Amino acid sequence: MATDPIRRFKTWWREAESAGCPLPEAMALATVDAAGKPSVRFVLLKGVEKQGFHFYTNERSRKGRDLQDNRAAALAFYWHETGRQARVEGDVALLGENEADRYWKTRPRGSQIASSVSQQSATLATRADLMREYRALERRYVDEPVPRPMHWRGYVLAPRRIEFWTRKEPRLHLRELFVRSGSNWSRQLLQP
Repeated sequence: MATDPIRRFKTWWREAESAGCPLPEAMALATVDAAGKPSVRFVLLKGVEKQGFHFYTNERSRKGRDLQDNRAAALAFYWHETGRQARVEGDVALLGENEADRYWKTRPRGSQIASSVSQQSATLATRADLMREYRALERRYVDEPVPRPMHWRGYVLAPRRIEFWTRKEPRLHLRELFVRSGSNWSRQLLQP
């Protein structure tokens, strides 16, 4: 069965949105640090194209540092309302500065300011300190655009494997695995 898993993912994503799934773009991002210790957290998918899955974050954060040390990562999506999930494994690369700048301009102003003041993953003495910095930056850029911090970057995960899972009863779920070889994908079924 010749199927494009990227096209299928986009269809499932749109169907999850139409079904009323809260935050259908929420994805668990798993990374591994230089010592081989895994970490997982949720981030937001900002686009899917043939080359891969796009997201943005602070490159100084734990996930950013992990990705500098080890480009292998995995994503997981779960859409309860449609009874589906998708898993993606691949290697992550930085997107270009121009792409990061373009996306930055689409973000709500409050999110821009928050990303500018947050030293993501660093320890914080008090929340009041963070809020004070936020308000100061808000005043500083009251009549001008908030510039993108150089450490706020875009990433793309180029998939090597994509698994689609569909809920089936009696817990005999349908699992389809697509594995990339060059520019081609092969498909196989997996036991539930």
